[in-house]
Amino acid sequence: MARNPDLMLADDMGRFFGDPLGFVMYAYDWANDPELQLVELPEPWSLIYGCKYGPDEWACEFLDDIARQVRARGFDGANAVAPQRHAVASGHGIGKSTITAWLTCWIMSTRPFARGTVTANTADQLASKTWAEIAKWSKRCITGHWFEIGTGRGAMYMRHKDHPVKWKCEAHTCREENSEAFAGQHAATSTSFYIFDEASAVPSAIWEVAEGGFTDGEPMMFAFGNPTRNSGKFFDCFNGKMRHRWTTRQVDSRAVAITNKAQLDEWEHDYGADSDFFKVRVRGVFPSQSSMQFIGRDLVDAAGAREVHVDKRQAVAIGVDVARFGIDHSVIRTRHGHDGRSWPPIRLSGQPVNALIGRVAEHANMLSRLGLRVVIFVDGGGVGGGVVDGLRALGFTVIDVQFGSKADDPRRYANKRAEMWGLMRDWLAVGALDSKDAQLTTDLTSVEYGYANNGDAILLESKDSMRARGLASPDDGDALAVTFAQPLPVPPPHGVEPARTRTRSRVEYDPFANLV
Repeated sequence: MARNPDLMLADDMGRFFGDPLGFVMYAYDWANDPELQLVELPEPWSLIYGCKYGPDEWACEFLDDIARQVRARGFDGANAVAPQRHAVASGHGIGKSTITAWLTCWIMSTRPFARGTVTANTADQLASKTWAEIAKWSKRCITGHWFEIGTGRGAMYMRHKDHPVKWKCEAHTCREENSEAFAGQHAATSTSFYIFDEASAVPSAIWEVAEGGFTDGEPMMFAFGNPTRNSGKFFDCFNGKMRHRWTTRQVDSRAVAITNKAQLDEWEHDYGADSDFFKVRVRGVFPSQSSMQFIGRDLVDAAGAREVHVDKRQAVAIGVDVARFGIDHSVIRTRHGHDGRSWPPIRLSGQPVNALIGRVAEHANMLSRLGLRVVIFVDGGGVGGGVVDGLRALGFTVIDVQFGSKADDPRRYANKRAEMWGLMRDWLAVGALDSKDAQLTTDLTSVEYGYANNGDAILLESKDSMRARGLASPDDGDALAVTFAQPLPVPPPHGVEPARTRTRSRVEYDPFANLV
């Protein structure tokens, strides 16, 4: 008896459960369809699949990354596994929408009862490009007859004809007021997946709601886009404190076979390879500085690569940013002249005031034992006032800094915080930072600015404003900035002994002395 062709096809799809590139090579007619024969399949994949044409090199590598993670997780259809999270930042013309279609067809064809949601930065992009590409490739796919495809605005879907309710993928616009459309998506025995196209412009609220679909099954999330903003959730995939959760890839349009090389050369000539335009549109690199970004990435990167010499007679500044909310951290940072690299930051979460005082005192005493003069700068607003009082009681030199107080140069800066950040920005042109300190890099480059009512004085955005943009409080940035609240003592010239002054003896503070 002849076997049902669809049952045979279903068996074949099972072979590609953990092999998305194998699926793409099997499901489309690369050998006979002239419209597919745009790229010669590079080695070793051309040897593996015995085919002349196929995806570009970056796409093969990307799909193989997914395959490795599928195998590593070993989803058995019952026990939930860790989510896969993939983010691709790229220049124009690399075929992002096409690979979005391949992923959708692979998941829907190899995972019965999969559930998916696709979105893009605008309704027009979603309907005319992203979903149009999915519809085109699903019709070309060897399993295309399994699914019903809807392409009308407001009715974009891919549904299995026999199970249209439980086995489907839908497209939804990413307006914040539409966030409920992304909620409640689960596939406990299969894969719940989200695909964001032009992800830089997808609101933070949509990202957060989508995370709710990661609690069961074999969840996956894919984010693609030009890196147009160096803030927000897409930027955080590459630079934020949770970047270790993401598998990231940055694709240069010049290295992709299908791009218009003449146009790319023209842009390089007109704008320069290091311009923000070329970084974003061609190299797939986040811009050095957005229009309202206070500190550019180029300044921070240069400080990360710079070597500096420090006069050991210079005073050491300890900056303390005191947490005010449960999700924030108290941060202690150390700057010795131009050196902001040698002493790693100390981050404390959920610590009472006395514990923070003790940790600052311990750090200051360690620096003093090395023969260094220490000045402590504390953000003294709110609960920070108790830290100031406690450290002064122990005999330390403490500067109480009020971020909202008047700037020394009020014509240029709207308040003390803006002025400190301005001085820190100037220092970055000569100072040194730890290039591996991703948290500080993110804090320094995430803050945006405007102008006070008179239109001249710089005013940094508030922490509440940053939270509204989905960003964390810049605790590390503020801890470094506070060390610029006032000038530090200048060491005397070489060969000149400083005047001897009577100083109060240092008190060694033991935070555990009073514990019973």
